Amino acid sequence: MKLAIKLSQEPSGGFRAMCPSLPGCSARGQTKEDAIRNIHRAVEGYLASLDAIVPRDVRQEVFIV
Repeated sequence: MKLAIKLSQEPSGGFRAMCPSLPGCSARGQTKEDAIRNIHRAVEGYLASLDAIVPRDVRQEVFIV
């Protein structure tokens, strides 16, 4: 899975990384590398929390009425 990450410099210093396709998923760091490392962790946590709601092993079934 590939996700786009937006990286921007904060006016007060440091960097902010956001994943637009995952609402609310963002991270900060003092350097670009810190922000990128932190957003990777944030994305992993975000996706892990979705597994609790929608387990990966759930199969879709189609019912014709």
